[in-house]
Amino acid sequence: MTFSENDDEEVITDFQPYYRVYKNGRVHRFYELYGIVEVPPSLEDPDTGVSSKDVTISPHISARLYLPKNTIADQKLPVLVYYHGGGLVAGSAFFETEHRYLNHLVSESNCIAISVNYRLAPEHDLPTLYQDCWDALQWVASHAAGKDAEPWIANHGDFNRLFIAGDSAGGNIVYNMTMRVGRESLSGGVKLVGAIFAFPFFLIPSVENIEGCLIYKLWNTICPPSEQGINSPMVNPVSENGPSLSELGCSRLFLCAGEKDELVPSEIISRFAEAVKKSGWKGELEYIEVEGEGHCFQAANPEAEKSKHLIKRMASFIQRK
Repeated sequence: MTFSENDDEEVITDFQPYYRVYKNGRVHRFYELYGIVEVPPSLEDPDTGVSSKDVTISPHISARLYLPKNTIADQKLPVLVYYHGGGLVAGSAFFETEHRYLNHLVSESNCIAISVNYRLAPEHDLPTLYQDCWDALQWVASHAAGKDAEPWIANHGDFNRLFIAGDSAGGNIVYNMTMRVGRESLSGGVKLVGAIFAFPFFLIPSVENIEGCLIYKLWNTICPPSEQGINSPMVNPVSENGPSLSELGCSRLFLCAGEKDELVPSEIISRFAEAVKKSGWKGELEYIEVEGEGHCFQAANPEAEKSKHLIKRMASFIQRK
């Protein structure tokens, strides 16, 4: 790959494998090096029968909606708002990997899902990114009162069973959204039942060798100047500077980690689980560490046996009343 010698093409930040920022403000993400491509929605996925379509939520936020096979008129289903991964700096709800994973998760869970496409750092600061995700969640919740009615959500959403989920950076977003739900109301008084934190992008300073983790370096690159780096409660859920975990705004949590996860060591997630239990939070917590697996393995290959098992566990969490 060659680049212009023009001063505007001077590289000011080179953070491979995620992105490169040039002096003129252009951001290049290395999707082409990894064969990452967008795919269109489908009326009926050949493997799962799940249907999907794309919608616009606001000028800056879009989403891909998923509806299970054989859904009949006015059938009410759990509602799942999903946030994709990518280190808060990459990824898309429309990528082939995300699309394939959501088809399998929706099919197994028999839920309607809204996969949110939010703005990314470094072009946008993290408060903007989190606000996009909050606005999308509020947009979904507004359908309980018949506002902004998107037919699939309005006709099939059971707003007594609202869940949010995310992998990696998406798990970080789920944490920040769940904490905000604990402080603020969702549209129409809708309650958040449960949250799935899959390999969440968390950092805890006292974890051994944390400074050597790629996400440690990434966070310190994109963290707002007003925040306190790794002590920011946006990424460190046990930070002394953050609110009590007793404020988590749902009644059930599902946490999963990979034994061989090099991006987010399982110790981080297990320590978060312990901190939640000790916080006084009154909900129900389920924690699973998958032996021999790494970061977000089930999203990368949802048809593998261990992936199917984890997806079934997530589906059971969503379907249980």
